[in-house]
Amino acid sequence: MAPVQVDQRGRPQLQEDRVCPLGTATFGPQRTSKTHTYDSQRTMNTAQAIFAAGCFWGVQYQLQRAKGVLATTVGYIGGPEENPQYADVKAHRTHHVEAVLVEYDTTSITYEELCKLFFEIHDPAQTDGIGPDLGPQYRSQIFYMDEGQRLTAEKVIALLRSKGHIVNTTLRPAEHFWPGEEYHQDYYNKTGEEPYCHIRVKKF
Repeated sequence: MAPVQVDQRGRPQLQEDRVCPLGTATFGPQRTSKTHTYDSQRTMNTAQAIFAAGCFWGVQYQLQRAKGVLATTVGYIGGPEENPQYADVKAHRTHHVEAVLVEYDTTSITYEELCKLFFEIHDPAQTDGIGPDLGPQYRSQIFYMDEGQRLTAEKVIALLRSKGHIVNTTLRPAEHFWPGEEYHQDYYNKTGEEPYCHIRVKKF
């Protein structure tokens, strides 16, 4: 793994990351159970979305409970390093963020509805983490699969700002998504606990 340049505060300096053509995000080696396997042979009525909003445990917990969400996988995205491990991401030895890949039924839930849910489960005003979880790996980002998703995300952000909310979420084309380690998948479902910093607050 190549060394990461850090700034004066010891945080990784973001570099030009590997970006895939829109709609063609690639996926790393499968680390998760069959339940979480990304299926590239999706039907006409399913689509994918990738959201980063702090610790991926809480983000997955909230997103997977939305009607129409078929599967979710926690993982890493946004950095050029290959095969990122949780310890490296946490220690800021890579440029990745913790994120959740969502597969959903487009006849039951829209991308706009997912974006609204995403913004209701975290504070997009924060720039260096979410809630008490601080660090660049927790930054708020949306990785869009195509121009339609980008425009929809921009529309939702504009709506939030019109309501007086500060939004520092950044939008980026979907990149290589690396599924996280199995012990991170469905964390709150396994432990029976609930998120401590991803509490849904109605904003729309």
